[in-house]
Amino acid sequence: MVTCPNLKPKLIVQRRRQAVQFFVEPLSQAIGIEMVLVPAGSFWMGSPKDELGHSKGEEPQHEVTVSTFFMGKYPVTQAQWKIVAALPVVDRELQLAPSQYEGEHHPVEKISWYEAVEFCARLSVFTGRTYRLPTEAEWEYACRAGTTTPFHFGETMTPDLANYSNDHKYDSKHRKPWWPRETSPVNYHAIANAFGLCDMHGNVSEWCADHRHTSYEGAPTDGSAWLSEDESSSRIRRGGSWMETLEYCRSAYRHNASPTTLMFNIGFRVVCSI
Repeated sequence: MVTCPNLKPKLIVQRRRQAVQFFVEPLSQAIGIEMVLVPAGSFWMGSPKDELGHSKGEEPQHEVTVSTFFMGKYPVTQAQWKIVAALPVVDRELQLAPSQYEGEHHPVEKISWYEAVEFCARLSVFTGRTYRLPTEAEWEYACRAGTTTPFHFGETMTPDLANYSNDHKYDSKHRKPWWPRETSPVNYHAIANAFGLCDMHGNVSEWCADHRHTSYEGAPTDGSAWLSEDESSSRIRRGGSWMETLEYCRSAYRHNASPTTLMFNIGFRVVCSI
């Protein structure tokens, strides 16, 4: 058999249309938050040991059952943030324009976990509905949208699909390195997963409600937040960002940071309980 070592594998991107249930939470006459219905279901949380980039923190894989909830179609944008940050204080003050990379349709960043929680509290008072950060299990379930591959796109991604930095483990053999240098507007790539959610991989890393735990030993299996007694301990963030490589943008990868952290690659999206 003759082999051709110089031939590069061809990546095929298939697009299809689908319908999802959603509602728009109005913040002003021109600006609202699109909230997508995430149906109840079960999934295997974590990653198998043979997944490229797998770490001990993603073990053991365990089955989790999640109840129905609504999730923001996109990370919270700077335009949305500015409106809610001008609402009456619940627990703490919020800056109207905290982000490093300005743009009303860009995700808000340089937001601490506490500030994201304050946003949810103000939004809840304003709308009369209960808004909060997603639990770590809800986030991964929503990201995967029924998939078991490293990304909801499949085994890898390309810059046509998400905003991230090049990664030697997944794609440097086939593409030149690049550095995107900043966030992109939400829905820049106009691609959603099977649940109708966009930007779940890359762009900004997203705060979750849970405290950091070094593995899934003893983790809840009902989709609830996994909390510890130390309120000041690190909180989970998910999804990777524009400045992180593919390994750190996988559906299963677990980041964490102090709840006071202000970074230009960390934002969040909201969940509305049924």
